[in-house]
Order: sequence, then C-alpha cells, then structure tokens
Amino acid sequence: MLLDTTLDCEAKDTSMQAGCPARPVMVHVDGGIAGSRTQVIIMPPSKKNIQNPSRRRFLLGGAIMLGGFLTADVTLRQPQDLRIEKHILPMKKVPEGRELRLVQLSDLHLRTSQGYFERVARKVSALKPDIILLTGDYLEENRNLAGVLKFLRRLRAPAGIFAVQGNWEYWARLEGENLRRQFTRADTTLLLNERRDVQVNGLRLSILGVDYPSPGDQVSRLVKKASSERINLMMSHVPAFNHQLLDKHIDLVLAGHTHGGQVRIPLLPPLYLPRFSGSFVAGFYQAGWAKVPLYVNRGLGTSMLPVRFLCPPEITLFRLVSQKRDHSVAQNNPARIPAPSSIRQSPPR
Repeated sequence: MLLDTTLDCEAKDTSMQAGCPARPVMVHVDGGIAGSRTQVIIMPPSKKNIQNPSRRRFLLGGAIMLGGFLTADVTLRQPQDLRIEKHILPMKKVPEGRELRLVQLSDLHLRTSQGYFERVARKVSALKPDIILLTGDYLEENRNLAGVLKFLRRLRAPAGIFAVQGNWEYWARLEGENLRRQFTRADTTLLLNERRDVQVNGLRLSILGVDYPSPGDQVSRLVKKASSERINLMMSHVPAFNHQLLDKHIDLVLAGHTHGGQVRIPLLPPLYLPRFSGSFVAGFYQAGWAKVPLYVNRGLGTSMLPVRFLCPPEITLFRLVSQKRDHSVAQNNPARIPAPSSIRQSPPR
C-alpha cells in the first residue's frame, strides 16, 4: 500500500503548523489493486480535547494548598482560638452591692501544649475570679499529670480552686483519692460527691461536686445537703443526668464533657457527642422541673481528634449579682443575661 503524501492544501496555507493541519485535509492512499485509490480525510483535533497541562497543574496545586491551609487551621489555629464567655446572673441570694465572680474551666485534655495553657492562665488571672471551678477531663492518653499540676499552680483565686473528675481521669487510672492527693499539691480541692462551704465578700456559698458519671443517688444526696440560706453551685462533668432530682435550692449547675461538638457544620447538629451528653451541646439550658440554670462549657482542649472547627475553646466568667440590679444591668449588658425565654429546656428523662 502506497501513501500519497500530497495533501489537498497549498504549501502557502498558513493553517499548516508543525505538521498538524488546522482544518480537514484529504490524503490519497493507493490500494493493492491496480488503479484503485482511496481517499482518507484527516480531521484536526478538537480544541476541547486539547488538554492544558499548565492549567491542570495550577488547579492541583491550588487544591493542595487550600487543603494544607484548612488542615493547619483546624489543627493549629482554631483549637487555640481562645474565647472568653461572660455572663451576668442576677440572684435573690446576692445582697445589693455584692458580686461573686466565678470562672469555669473544663476539658483541658492537656498533652504538651504548655504555651497555650500559659496563655489560658494569664487570661484567667486578668478576669480576677473569686473562685475557679474545674469540671473534669484534665488528662489524656499520655497521662501528663505533671503538666496538669503545673497549669493548676498558675491559677489564683482567693476563695479557692475546686474540681470534679471526668471520664478521662478514670480511663487514665489516676482517679479518686490518688488524684485528690495530687491536686492538693497544686492547692486545688477535688470534690468526690461532696459539699464544700466557702465565704466570699460576705456571701455564703456551697459548692456541690458530683463525681463522674453523676449517678442519681449521689445527685439526690447532694441536693438534700443544699441549704436555702446559701448560694448552691453544683459541678458535674457530664450534662446529661437526672435533672428531675434538682430542686429550687440549686442556683446553678456547671458541666462540660461535650466540647461543644468540637467540629460544627452550620445548620447541622454536632457530628459526634460523647456518652452522657444527651442532647446538650453548649451554653445555657433549664434543667428539670425547677428550671435550674445549667451551663455546658465547650472546654479548652480536644479529644479523640486534635481538631476544632467553628467551635472555639472557652474560658467562662459568671458574675453573680443582686436581682435588684437586674434592670440596670440588663440595660447596660442586655446580651449577657440569659433570659428564661432564651434558655433551652433540658429534655425530659
């Protein structure tokens, strides 16, 4: 078979570049039979099929860069994007002209990031708390008790630092009396289903510490110890326990455990909440028939995966003031007072 390389286009045709025609070209091919001749039309490649390797590389590089920025953001920046949440709580038991400043910290899961926790301690100190309340989960798999104690020694509160245990203390096998002795070395009182009374600025206060996982019999026993003549604060690592056991003598319940969901996608519920979270995520709720204010803290650290997304860690300041100041405080700080209509009801149990 002979190929006639004479193309059906003139040499001066500028459509011929680099041997590749830019328009259809006819090629004559001699067949095996004498006198036979076949015409073959060669079509130019479509521009749609011509791929631009530079554009592909640009898109791939951009995707890799975007993925790298996002990974760095959710693993490095957002887990340490510390927020300070401030709330004013008017109470009948607080006389006019008095105020009690409480700081809650929760879910440290302290590994090795001492620089971050040094910053936490500085911010707590700047809030000038009367009492610091810790609601559990200080440890992680590496059982960095030395790091936890170092952090606790940086905290200062004139009326004391009080703590309850979380599930990670049990999982790390550093719980109970052993942990109590260790915390004492850092001037921190670990409450194991106990009541501790303190007096601050002339205010009489009882701190009720429920041990993990806040079983009903221990909650009931502590509620019975609450005096109507004292401000009663209950600490529980988990928010989901039998709230119907609470009565009107309990003025505030503080919890953690949920991390606020840790990874939050707008308009969707949390992807994961640990056991004993129930439907509680973060912020204020009304607990039980007595509608006791319950606050769920988003925590300081991370668990399972070292990531946060749209769920920043928090330090929480509660200012307990007289109810007689309610009107003037509301005018000056309307967003800081959780009005009953804005507090979510806890689910029935």
